[in-house]
Amino acid sequence: MDPHEEYFRSLSLEEAQLIAMREILYDGFWDEMIKDLEARREGKPCVYKLQTRIEEDLQRIERLKAYEAEHDVDLGKYVAKANFAEWSKER
Repeated sequence: MDPHEEYFRSLSLEEAQLIAMREILYDGFWDEMIKDLEARREGKPCVYKLQTRIEEDLQRIERLKAYEAEHDVDLGKYVAKANFAEWSKER
């Protein structure tokens, strides 16, 4: 198995969902997602309502961004392969 796919599969459901949301809502750009989370934290208009805590999601995003930068990989390419219904049962 591709080591990056293996890493993707090791992520928590919350982390994988953040990547999926980045792909769907933000055209694959972390920076736009981060701006939206920060706007939500500040009570400004934002794209979507969060079910988890903003600070935790921002920390998750920083870890995922760092992994992508360090390995020159886009984890978004593994989203299509992910079966989130099964994933949530495993976690």
